[in-house]
Amino acid sequence: MELNAIVTQRIEVAPGLIILQLKPEGWELPDFIPGQFAVLGLPGSSERVRYSDIEDEKPENEKMIKRAYSIASSSSEKEYVEFYVTLVRSGALTPRLFSLKVGDKLWMNSKFTGMFTLSDIKEEYKNVVLLSTGTGLAPYMSMVRTELECGKGRKFAVIHGARHSWDLGYRSELVTMERICPDFSYVPIISRPDDEPTAWQGLTGYVQDLLSGDNVKELFGFEPSPEDTHVFLCGNPGMIEKAMIKLEADGYREHTKKISGQLHVEKYW
Repeated sequence: MELNAIVTQRIEVAPGLIILQLKPEGWELPDFIPGQFAVLGLPGSSERVRYSDIEDEKPENEKMIKRAYSIASSSSEKEYVEFYVTLVRSGALTPRLFSLKVGDKLWMNSKFTGMFTLSDIKEEYKNVVLLSTGTGLAPYMSMVRTELECGKGRKFAVIHGARHSWDLGYRSELVTMERICPDFSYVPIISRPDDEPTAWQGLTGYVQDLLSGDNVKELFGFEPSPEDTHVFLCGNPGMIEKAMIKLEADGYREHTKKISGQLHVEKYW
């Protein structure tokens, strides 16, 4: 299988967190809907990054190791596609992705897919709450980079949880979005403030804890309800489970292929 994409940019957000920009070679990026994913691959012979775990069973040299990754770039961007990746030291593919440098090649599927999108939201639903932990932020970056329109009436709130402040990828971009767009709110929260080298002035705890309380309207910029808000969940399974319990108790219903609801879940772990 031919390696058909090239790394054009590699940004190390923090140890074990990178942003990769990839450009296709010899083909054009397909149209996609923000929130969808692409499949990336590298042969088993590819180098693994230093400090990754030793593989119990080494894959065949020419066998392509493939995994799906949510797209973080806007669907209007036609030059490259961007991914936000966390290192799984015992994994098969991410230690190989982390060893890539600008100019290196890999394989990327030419068709992007996925149902975790804003497409099913009807016009009467004005607001969108996007809850994530870790690299679960990636599909939301694609959504807000593409769909956010200031002054059009639809409000977006991105809530991103991480262990440490340095793990809050895209933070500067999201802070800027919040400053220039009155219809957008960015709410970062960390769970291990005691590890910070300087005192963390923001929220502490867990993402799901922000779904209730007296300051929800202040944090999100609006008062969410099942009547006018869709909620998206992406990231740690524990967060998703706890958030779903709270949201379903408040009247939200999970959206599926057969049932229309206001609660959208991406279970990629």
